Amino acid sequence: MKILVTGGLGFIGHYVVSALESAGHQVRIIDNMTTYGIVPRDELDALVTERTTQFRTRDITIADISEPFDDSILDGIDTVIHLASFPRQKVVNANPQAGSRIMSEGLLNLLELSVKHQVQRFVYVSSSMVYGDFKKTYFDGINESDETNPIGQYGIMKLAGEWLVKDYTRRTGMTHTILRPSAVYGARDVEDRVISRFLTTAMSGGEIQVNGGDEMLDFTHVIDCAVGIALAATSDKTSNRTYNLSRGHARTLLEAAELAVQIAGAGTIRVNVADGAYPSRGQLNTLNARQDFGFAPEIDIEQGFEKYYEWLTNSIYGIKKAV
Repeated sequence: MKILVTGGLGFIGHYVVSALESAGHQVRIIDNMTTYGIVPRDELDALVTERTTQFRTRDITIADISEPFDDSILDGIDTVIHLASFPRQKVVNANPQAGSRIMSEGLLNLLELSVKHQVQRFVYVSSSMVYGDFKKTYFDGINESDETNPIGQYGIMKLAGEWLVKDYTRRTGMTHTILRPSAVYGARDVEDRVISRFLTTAMSGGEIQVNGGDEMLDFTHVIDCAVGIALAATSDKTSNRTYNLSRGHARTLLEAAELAVQIAGAGTIRVNVADGAYPSRGQLNTLNARQDFGFAPEIDIEQGFEKYYEWLTNSIYGIKKAV
């Protein structure tokens, strides 16, 4: 199968490319190499260099999908996996206009080009943020059919993207698959994310700031997430369906911080009140993904944090960030 991955040089994207290539698929990549205005350029360059060492493909186009680009890269493509996006709510809040340009206008451009090039399936990677608050209501894990009530521009734009994708299926017949990951973490991520900050702060002997100790997230290791995306994109059972994609085991932020301190052997923890700008989340139900395309996440945070810590202590750039 010939597959185009947008955001293929990114944190999740490069693992998806690796999983697809390992399964024998031909992969092409579009990425704009953005810093989102907050990631230091030297950090991004170092990470991208490390990420691309895993690739067999050299079919990589550096382009902003919200602007005109050479769309010949879509020639002969069977499936598009759309990962190119502003990565989380904090980044969108810092620059909502740029966030909308990438997450909305870029999505529309890619959908139009997918129709033009007769792409068979469009895989849209959304987010568990589309659900909004759900921790106090869904103790057994929220289902894909449950209410979506996003809080904040990131979740709102992700949900709007889902509806746009569905409308293209309705109007053009191009099939889609929508995926909702949760709290993805792991090696080769940027420093400005919850688990990255917890581990690097602990390693430097600093004080981890936990905003809401009992707030819960369904932490998902990036390898589990990437394998799930690759399986969903290539399964014949996922057409026009939406799936949660997570470990399926929510843990508190305080647990995560305590584990970071334990693994690093250093650092302290300060628990603050929860940040009201973010929804209270929890566990996702992944039964449909397990049944339809064999999604089987294996990495709990104890093992996942150890893997991430090992990368931080062995990667030149990781060591630099942790001192």
